[in-house]
Amino acid sequence: MARLHKLRKPGYGEKMGPGWRFVWLVLYYPVSALFKMRYRNIEQLPQQGPMIIVTNHVSHIDPFLVSKFVLDAARTPRFLAKESLFEVPAVGWGMRVMGHIPVKRGTMDARQSLAAAVAALENGGVLVLHPEGTVTRDPDGWPMIGKTGAARLATLVPDVPVIPIAQWGVQEQFDLYKKKVKLIPRPKHTVSVGAPIDLSAFRGQKPTVKVLHEMTDVIMRRLRDDVAELRGLPVPQGELFHWVRPTDKQSDVA
Repeated sequence: MARLHKLRKPGYGEKMGPGWRFVWLVLYYPVSALFKMRYRNIEQLPQQGPMIIVTNHVSHIDPFLVSKFVLDAARTPRFLAKESLFEVPAVGWGMRVMGHIPVKRGTMDARQSLAAAVAALENGGVLVLHPEGTVTRDPDGWPMIGKTGAARLATLVPDVPVIPIAQWGVQEQFDLYKKKVKLIPRPKHTVSVGAPIDLSAFRGQKPTVKVLHEMTDVIMRRLRDDVAELRGLPVPQGELFHWVRPTDKQSDVA
């Protein structure tokens, strides 16, 4: 049963830095008022230690909703985000003080992003990745083939759990691809935590392109399974949807 259940309480959970406290005041309450959120298995999100969260991408607004969920779970999320966002006045400052990590895709600098991500995890942080790299283009909204950034990161910190978060709902009323924004009635959105993804079969293997793609396939199929359970539908059979961005020159880092 999905319900809104918050674990964050005064003096409990991971402390928020000044950037997140500012976001809490400016964005948290408006998001809470605009969207009707429900949580499943929030208590399964580890309360201490590092973790890599992987989640399906259903809407341009869902990073805000996932952030709210992680904050309500008494943790502080950090995202790997496009470097261009850090160049926007005020936004870039906010991204940095919140601890988000810029990714300059398609360059050697991407390795620096991975190194910064590893450092954040070694300090006990929480990293959130959308492996698809963009809002799903699957005709029925299922998770697509993912980029290999999450798998690559997992090979660098093999003892850090990879936690799947399935989400569904807000895209029914908030879909920028279809130029659809409907806030009345309040869009409903459910976020569900799954058990850690078992990647033990890849432990100790050299992270070749083949291995990274196989790991990514395991991650995305697990997300598809969890989304199917959340939607109350059978798991789709066959390959994951493969969408190629026109003139796509992005790397597989995030």
